[in-house]
Amino acid sequence: MTPAEINKKWDVLQQRIADDFDNEKPDIKVMLFLIGVQELGQGPRKFSKRQKEELMHIATCRLMSMMGFYELEGLDQDGWPHWKRVKVIPNYTLLEQEMMMKSLIVNYFEEMDGAE
Repeated sequence: MTPAEINKKWDVLQQRIADDFDNEKPDIKVMLFLIGVQELGQGPRKFSKRQKEELMHIATCRLMSMMGFYELEGLDQDGWPHWKRVKVIPNYTLLEQEMMMKSLIVNYFEEMDGAE
């Protein structure tokens, strides 16, 4: 996808999530949190600040696994997924990082929509 295509799909996804949650358009961090909750698979509940950070990490690893950078190691005793890095991640510029994350998030939600 070109950056323009990514941004267009990103805007549509942001609006859809905003409408679904009756809230303002989510930024990348909020999207990562939502993906983390989805990947944890324990449903919505209250999370501590540390757990929220861990959920965003889970989401980042899950998304980066789509590019072969991470593999799922398994779940811990509490059912939280643990990932291991299997490939060195290149030093992307901030703009490249943002576009990559937007693209991966869009792809993730497209995959989830297809799985329903």
